[in-house]
Amino acid sequence: MSDTTPAEVDEIDPFDDPTRVIEDDDRDESSFALFEGDEGRLDEHQRRALVALLRYSYVSSRSHADEWRAVLDGEYQLRSRLNDLFLELHVDRDREVAWKRQARSESQRRTFPTLLRDVPYTREETIVLVYLRMRLRADARPGPDQVVVDRSEILGHVAGFRPATATDRTRDEGRVAKAIERLVTARILIRTSDPDRFRVASAVEVLLPLDRLLELDAWLRTTTANEDATAPGGEATDGDDPRLPADDATDPGTDTDDDETEA
Repeated sequence: MSDTTPAEVDEIDPFDDPTRVIEDDDRDESSFALFEGDEGRLDEHQRRALVALLRYSYVSSRSHADEWRAVLDGEYQLRSRLNDLFLELHVDRDREVAWKRQARSESQRRTFPTLLRDVPYTREETIVLVYLRMRLRADARPGPDQVVVDRSEILGHVAGFRPATATDRTRDEGRVAKAIERLVTARILIRTSDPDRFRVASAVEVLLPLDRLLELDAWLRTTTANEDATAPGGEATDGDDPRLPADDATDPGTDTDDDETEA
């Protein structure tokens, strides 16, 4: 004879009831839902770090302290999300800098779609960037972002790469001014209270490694010598430098509201 005694109410598993509506408190806590319909698996700090990595050229302990800590705490999760977008995450813990790069296929037959704006730096931007990297190498001081440069010394350095017969000084200085502004937007240069003085971001050391620096410096000097010999009237050409892609995910004009100003 079988036992037909009804089970006690507290012995019934509520999740066995197909008519039961699962309340928010019963959902998977790993979802970290922040809004209606949110199925994300990153917490808020990690999401903000991911957005910063996508939006800016780099994230550092100095430029984005909270996001940098989130990168360290959730490096695996952030790397996975970036890999889903065909991007690679690079983290330099010694210099406290993290940045993204477009993933490259090992096969010549496969190409990946990209979210990055692969817009080359102009000639002037490349010259300024190489100069800043050399200043860091020669004049590094204790602590991050301690090297300071003046607008006038940047102008003077770029002038040394112009053909000897170039005469349009106003146009040349205008190009350098645009180069400076773009590097400020990219947080390579950091504004100070003086509009003509800038701090050089230490992140340039990892964004432009030494072997790349020497290669670009040699390229610039060779092209300048060739222009002196071949360009009509000694004027430099207007072409971009195809060897140094900007590798930026956003339009530089969208980041100006977050530029840092330091005394």
